[in-house]
Amino acid sequence: MYKIAFILVAASFFWVHPQVHAQLTQTNIEPDAAFKQAKLLYQQEQYSLAYPLFKTMFSNGIHNSNMPVQVRIEARFYYIVCGLQLNEPNAAELAKDFIELEPDVAHEQIIAYYLGEYYYRQKDYRNALEFYGKSNIANLNNRQIAEMKFHQGYAFFVLQQFDKAMPLFNSIRQLPRDPNYYDANYYYGFLLFGEKRYSEAISCFLIAEKEPAYQELVPFYLAELYYFNGDRDKALAYGETALQKKTQYYDAELKQLIGHIWFEKRKFDKALPYLEQFAAGKEQLRREDLYELSYCYYEAKNWKKSIDGFKQIGGAADSLAQNSMYLLADAYLKMNDLQNARNAFQFCTANNSNPSQKQVSSFHYAKLSYDLGFYGIAADSLRSFIAAYPASVYRSEANELLVSTLAHTSNYKDGLALYEQLPNRSENALRIYPALLYGRVVELINDHQTNAAEQLLDQLLTVPYNTTVLPMVNFWKGELAYRAGKTDLAISYLQAYLKNPSRNGEVNSTNARYNLAYCYLKKENYRQARDQFELVSKSFGNASDDVVKDAYLRRADCHFMAREYKQALNMYDQVILSGWPSADYAIYQKAIIAGAQNKQNEKLQLLASIERQYPKSSLLAGSQMEIANTYLAEEAFEKAVAPLHRIIDNDAAAALHPQAYLKLGIAQFNLDKNDAALDQFKFLVSKFPNSSETDAAVDYIRNIFIEKQQPSEYIGFMQANGKNITATEADSLTYRAAMLRYDAKDNAGAQTGFTEYLLKFPEGRYQLEASYALAEINLVQKNPVGALPFYMKVASLHPNKYAERSALQAARILYFDQKNYADAARHFSLLKTIALQQENRLEAMRGLLRCQFKQQEWKEAAPNAAELLEQKGIAADDRLMAGFSIARNEQLSNRPEQAMKQYQSLLTMGKSEITAEAQFRVAELLLQMNKLDDAEQAAFAVIKKFGSYDFWVTRSYILIGDVYFKQNDLFNAEATYKSVADNASIPELQKEAADKLAAVVVLKNKNNKVD
Repeated sequence: MYKIAFILVAASFFWVHPQVHAQLTQTNIEPDAAFKQAKLLYQQEQYSLAYPLFKTMFSNGIHNSNMPVQVRIEARFYYIVCGLQLNEPNAAELAKDFIELEPDVAHEQIIAYYLGEYYYRQKDYRNALEFYGKSNIANLNNRQIAEMKFHQGYAFFVLQQFDKAMPLFNSIRQLPRDPNYYDANYYYGFLLFGEKRYSEAISCFLIAEKEPAYQELVPFYLAELYYFNGDRDKALAYGETALQKKTQYYDAELKQLIGHIWFEKRKFDKALPYLEQFAAGKEQLRREDLYELSYCYYEAKNWKKSIDGFKQIGGAADSLAQNSMYLLADAYLKMNDLQNARNAFQFCTANNSNPSQKQVSSFHYAKLSYDLGFYGIAADSLRSFIAAYPASVYRSEANELLVSTLAHTSNYKDGLALYEQLPNRSENALRIYPALLYGRVVELINDHQTNAAEQLLDQLLTVPYNTTVLPMVNFWKGELAYRAGKTDLAISYLQAYLKNPSRNGEVNSTNARYNLAYCYLKKENYRQARDQFELVSKSFGNASDDVVKDAYLRRADCHFMAREYKQALNMYDQVILSGWPSADYAIYQKAIIAGAQNKQNEKLQLLASIERQYPKSSLLAGSQMEIANTYLAEEAFEKAVAPLHRIIDNDAAAALHPQAYLKLGIAQFNLDKNDAALDQFKFLVSKFPNSSETDAAVDYIRNIFIEKQQPSEYIGFMQANGKNITATEADSLTYRAAMLRYDAKDNAGAQTGFTEYLLKFPEGRYQLEASYALAEINLVQKNPVGALPFYMKVASLHPNKYAERSALQAARILYFDQKNYADAARHFSLLKTIALQQENRLEAMRGLLRCQFKQQEWKEAAPNAAELLEQKGIAADDRLMAGFSIARNEQLSNRPEQAMKQYQSLLTMGKSEITAEAQFRVAELLLQMNKLDDAEQAAFAVIKKFGSYDFWVTRSYILIGDVYFKQNDLFNAEATYKSVADNASIPELQKEAADKLAAVVVLKNKNNKVD
């Protein structure tokens, strides 16, 4: 309620009590003329004229004059009262001194009254009440008594001491002729209103209403009193009449009351204009007032305005918030805005005030999630709904929707879990199950979790209703068997697929025949391999993609291996003329055929052309070695020197360096350049002591030293390089004993023997062979951890004939078994350097990239990825990971356009965690570019297409919240952040969402119209 105070200053006059008058006249002292004149003016209440005269007396020293003491006291009394009445600044202090020092009690009490009045006029109500309390009504006239009572009542009222104010106002309100009669009724009515004594308050306000000063104030209170007293019709009639008569001080509040009454009467069309006018004049509204206005808009089918209002009422945990969200959801549905309706139902579901609304909202939230394609959330919500409301009228529909989510979900992982939890599996659910299993299989394969994928594929072979997916199961069984090196098993499954093929992404006849052809190639069944490759590349003109091109080239290789050189040469020529990336390989193969046909000059010309035409070819070192071998075979030793030097000078050809040094030494030896040959052999032994070429070099070194009659120098050189030319018999016997057991496949006995050998001869002649054998034995025994140190030792002694496989196996164990990506990366890097087999070099590049991916070393990964993409015959998952690494490096290097283009190129490469992140990164970049609508759609694509990848789905929800926040759509931002904060299973993302939710709520409360 508003407290309206009117200060009514009544005229006061001094009345001298008979006892005081007697005291004054007893002195028989006749005052002088000035005193008499001033006193007369005082008695006439002409204080402004009396005050200067009294002041002059005191200035002239009346207090030291011969006037009687009582006259001087009386003059001082008049002087102080005049000063108080005129609000003189020093009068209050003079009055206090008078009260404290003068012995005249009657004058003190009268001064206290006037001092109380003085403080009252100054609005210093505490001091006013203090000095009113020191006065005495025995020394005051009736008017002063009544005035003081009213003023005391008002002071208590202002100080909110209502219990003390009420009897004072009550005493004055009963005096119709009192100047404060209307005021007293007004304030007394106000206090009665506070005590809910509505009938009595009404009678007081009806009196106060007659006073013009209250005619703009009282109508609002009277209307409220009628309303609270239960007479709504009278309140309505009185209030509307008052608004028509004149402007009201509480105009907005009166309109709000009338609007509220019409609202209660469910006359929403009549309530609306009053509530609109009330709200228009307010910066903020109570939640209840905003609800009534919004509901009137809702009833008027003004959906937009009702939505604007209801949105601002949510966030609390009471029934008003829940009902607002319920109606908000319905208003959004009326506008066919399903997304916002879903968010409103979400808020309603989180509120426990109205169980019925909570139940209905829970169902509709789940149903809208399904309709909008949020199948994972729909499934969770429907499952929770069925558990919470087993007797709901929506139970049957919820069950049907739950099964339907399984048919549509992209979250196969959770879909399978949900299927397992179904209490009763209908025929429809059984029909859906194979699709769920297959969807999860593809995800696991794309995420390189092949063991888990194999288990589900085995299930798919036996479950009912698997007819549709069975061909695809056979395809993937064959693919995984091929990857695992199980060639015969791969052939069996791929042949089964080709008997009843179907197409689904990577699953198609082309890829099946391509894999089958490679299986036959590995088994050296070239004719069958050629037939399958031919079906993949039926004609040269159709060679458009990498698979078809590679198949065409492998057909040529099959002709080559079958010594069908004419057909092979024709096909290699087609490759060269077409300028394919593998043209350098075709030239190399033609050179080998020329050599086989004893056309050495043609062979040499073709090999030399590779460097001229393809200076960056990966075959350069190999072609140089083949040129050198050709010259060595023809004993053209001088011509062999140049290509061997080119190999040695090529750092990328490090794997061939031991061979090159050995053959260069042999060429020099045969040219009778023994010193030069010796230098090459000695460098080989010292630089590559464990290579197989070193043993051959030792024979040449020994022969040269002996020919030069320098046996002691030979012995010194060998000893300096760790080559004991007088190996003990014990060393040899111990090793050979273990080797006999190894050859007999007695792994346990061999393991004991090799271990004993290394303990006795840690630097023995056969330490390399023994270490490698122990590694292989442990691997056969399925003890990769035991094999690792031996593989690592052999790899560290590179180059040697076991180093390539040892580096590969060590890297695999470190990566797959120990998840030690840093050490795995070092071994993959080593393998990439020393690998002679292209297959192993390719695996080294793949493995290194995966290690860099796991460690998020994007800067280091980018060049490796670019190099991998240049390789022939790489798999789709290699292209995916390489492309992603390049994109991530571009993004972190602040090149968003390049990153965006690269990410988008990955999105068609199947469903995997990498493509899920790529889709998220697209959304992230769009948000950074302030393309908010596009960012929202890109984030929704993660949620709908990659449901199994919870981390990226959750991050996408948070990003959508960020989009809404940037759009200043605080309602949807709050709903989105709240959903993550309440439901996320990843703690760091849950906290991020909670922090952002708190920031949104603060901003919402700052900006909205709700008080």
